[in-house]
Amino acid sequence: MPARPVLGITTGDPAGIGPELITRCLGDPGLPVGIDFRLIGRADGHPPGQPTPASAQAAWDALEEAARLLQDGTIQGVVTGPVHKASLHALGFPFPGQTEFFAARAGAENFAMCLTGGPLTVVLATAHLPLREVPHLLRTEEIIRTGKLLHAFLQRRLGRLPRIAVAGLNPHAGENGQFGQEEKNLIAPAIEQLAREGDFTGPHSPDTVFHRAMTGEFDGVLCMYHDQGLIPLKLLAFDTGVNVTLGLPHPRTSPDHGTAFDLAGTGRANHQSMLAAIQLASELL
Repeated sequence: MPARPVLGITTGDPAGIGPELITRCLGDPGLPVGIDFRLIGRADGHPPGQPTPASAQAAWDALEEAARLLQDGTIQGVVTGPVHKASLHALGFPFPGQTEFFAARAGAENFAMCLTGGPLTVVLATAHLPLREVPHLLRTEEIIRTGKLLHAFLQRRLGRLPRIAVAGLNPHAGENGQFGQEEKNLIAPAIEQLAREGDFTGPHSPDTVFHRAMTGEFDGVLCMYHDQGLIPLKLLAFDTGVNVTLGLPHPRTSPDHGTAFDLAGTGRANHQSMLAAIQLASELL
């Protein structure tokens, strides 16, 4: 490892807002010190706001280069600019998103998507899948696995045992079985096991648990599906939210927003989420 850790930053889709946000971050007084940065990918030749298969391929190439640099130790962590998933999938990109890509390239099977911003940190027990499939694919062992990853992440950041709320799946956390049995059959058994190792409580009603976390009662919320966690996170910290992949051998973060092709080149895109992603990756390094 070099004397100063090196953090790679991928441009994302070069037709999106990633390149201009990175430029602003590198000139921001909030940029972390004691870290060297390596830009991965090129933005030239791709007009802002005009996505093409070539710009999507450039984003994919940058991801592959970042994975190689992590593997050979040239960089010790990575911040990824936003990509356009549909364009990547049209090229044959075989992963739901960047989270799964880096997990596969690192050979990590025990990983999870975590979002953090402002007063809220959430982890998702299920992530990129249709909502109708969540009740069928939700598993007690997956709730336990992702809960442990969230616990380790928060304990590392806070320096103490974290207080973690586990959200229910159904309205009012099932209302004692009136609105569904998942809380009794899947979630409660997971909480019982997790509570042996940390401060886990629930299942809590999803319509109040995020307010309770925001006001300081909980340090994190374990969520059952993608939008359950991301809607409150983006409501509270749209411009500062960070996506961090838990369970990798190296830090990987990204801003919690997309390519915003309609804003690319206008100068109106906010760089604070990208800066927060750089700050968190540096902190973890």
